[in-house]
Amino acid sequence: MALGGDGPQRGTAAAAAANLRRRKTAGGAGGAGGAGGTMLQFYTDDSPGLKISPNVVLVMSIGFISFVAILHVLGKLYFVR
Repeated sequence: MALGGDGPQRGTAAAAAANLRRRKTAGGAGGAGGAGGTMLQFYTDDSPGLKISPNVVLVMSIGFISFVAILHVLGKLYFVR
């Protein structure tokens, strides 16, 4: 027994089984109404807002980065003149 006398010693099979029981009961009750439900709203069709595919976001970000790079190059060329 453990020093406190209320459970099995750490590292034993009994302690691992007790840990698993605690995780199963606590995870099922607390996870139903928590932040996990709100996080899924970002990825459903019911969420409000603009629907943009990941490919469009990628192309737009690469375009913005290249636009800023071109402005830097043009600024350097204009400064030389």
